[in-house]
Order: sequence, then structure tokens, then C-alpha cells
Amino acid sequence: MGQSIPFRPTALIVEDDPMQRAMICLLLEESEFDVIECESAEAAELVLQRDAEGLALMMTDVQLAGAMNGVELAYVAKQCNPRLDVIVTSGNPLPRELPDGAQFLKKPWAPLDVIREAERKAFALRAEHNSPPRRH
Repeated sequence: MGQSIPFRPTALIVEDDPMQRAMICLLLEESEFDVIECESAEAAELVLQRDAEGLALMMTDVQLAGAMNGVELAYVAKQCNPRLDVIVTSGNPLPRELPDGAQFLKKPWAPLDVIREAERKAFALRAEHNSPPRRH
């Protein structure tokens, strides 16, 4: 029998600060995620339109380069994939309410908070991915 390839969920990271983005990506890669990086909501929207169903998690800052902010992007993400876990971060109060199912992490957040959320999601997805198909 052949070796099975381990399932690696994919996260979309949307952050215009390169240092913050690199740190978040590293945290998620350490939690065995594949990572797609975007520095603007508009770039992330293209990824969502192309591959929202292939994503497990999106983490975005509220303040982003471009015309769209992270809260608006959270709504786009949830429209593209209602099951997508969305984390929105900011050091300021949110400009409006988040869509249902999205979470808010106030800056400065602890790296452990991101790791816990990512690993919780990864565990659930791996269990779902590795379970035998249901018979009807």
C-alpha cells in the first residue's frame, strides 16, 4: 500500500504590515497549515473568488491597504464560503459588526491565541477529512 499524504488545511492571511504577516504565516505553518498571503483585501477577494471552498481559515486585519477594510472582507469571505473560519484583528474598535461566525481578536493578541484557534480548526478538519465516507 502507498503512503497517504497528510491533510494540510489552507489559511488565507490578509495583513498589509509585512512583519505582522510573516509572523502570522510562521505561526500557522508551525501548526501545519499551508498559507496564502495577501497584503490587501482586493488581492484576498480574488483568492476567495477562485478558491474559497479550499480554505479553512482566513485571518485579516481591519486596516488594510486599498479601498476595502478587513470587516468588509469578512463579509465577502463568508458569502464565498459560509463554513470558513474568519478571524478579524484590530487595536481599535470595529467599524461595524462582524458577520455571523466571525471572531474578533483585539491587538495586541497573543500568538498562543492564534495557534489555539488554528489547531482547533485543523483538528476538526483532519477528523472530517480522515473519516470514512457516509453511506446512504
